[in-house]
Amino acid sequence: MDWTKLRKELIGEGKQSPLPSTIKLPMLPKAVMEFSRKAEDPKSTPKELSKIIETDAGISCELLRMVNSSAFGLRRKVSSIQQTITLLGIRSTKLFLVTTGLKQAMSSNDSKLINLPNFWSTNLERALTAREVARLMKVDPDVAFSAAMLQDFLLPVLSKELFDLYLQFTINQDNDPCLLKDYERRHFSWDHCAASANVMLDWSFPDDLICSVYLHHEGLRLLTDEKLGKTPAAAVAVASLIPDPLRQDPNGLNQLLALNEAWNEFNLFEIAEKIDTELREESTAASNYLSLKNRLEKHAVLVENE
Repeated sequence: MDWTKLRKELIGEGKQSPLPSTIKLPMLPKAVMEFSRKAEDPKSTPKELSKIIETDAGISCELLRMVNSSAFGLRRKVSSIQQTITLLGIRSTKLFLVTTGLKQAMSSNDSKLINLPNFWSTNLERALTAREVARLMKVDPDVAFSAAMLQDFLLPVLSKELFDLYLQFTINQDNDPCLLKDYERRHFSWDHCAASANVMLDWSFPDDLICSVYLHHEGLRLLTDEKLGKTPAAAVAVASLIPDPLRQDPNGLNQLLALNEAWNEFNLFEIAEKIDTELREESTAASNYLSLKNRLEKHAVLVENE
């Protein structure tokens, strides 16, 4: 897949961001920006790159926590950043850093519409799901994970800066439900998918991540796309159907249930159970987080009572 060609078709060279200039964007941590730049040099070594990460204690701790988590299943604990880079590889380390750095950059956002702990729990659940789907499809699980984690990163900023319009969207979902991106297009002439992709290009993110984020609301249609159906972008689009507090896709759960019936290898209930366990074991989910497993259980009760 020629991701650079696709990115140019979707957003060009990103010279004209659709976002109003009044919207204040988050800044990526310096260590992430420097690592991303240095990682492009094929002569860079894990030792050199580890020194860049070690300048940011928060990101260093998060990287070590992640690689030593039960999800990796290592027999021995990894104790240094250099070891971690050697184990993961430079590319996978970079993918992790951009997602972690972005989460750190957004941590001070005080959107009245989005509860950040629940927001990041949803992103993580979608990322874990995208990784599982990518493995089923035999495509890059790391790209799928990172893109799913990043897909909505601008929403806390947008819902803060354009509060009244996003609040109206949540109110409308009760009586006149629609896709968030369609609502945004009607009111702004742009959507958070395109806006996020442009910001990511400005930050020199990889084109496969940019395209996957741009396309994340394409839903099940992407699975049948001749070119994209066997790429991480399709896995991200499936994971984005998981319901979230904003109710971005009011029909997301039904689409996942339909996919469960149509795709033998895709066992929605097993995936939901596995990921719910991972979220709880790592204590990464907000205490009041409603997971996909919980939503499926509630749906089953409603169907039974009909």
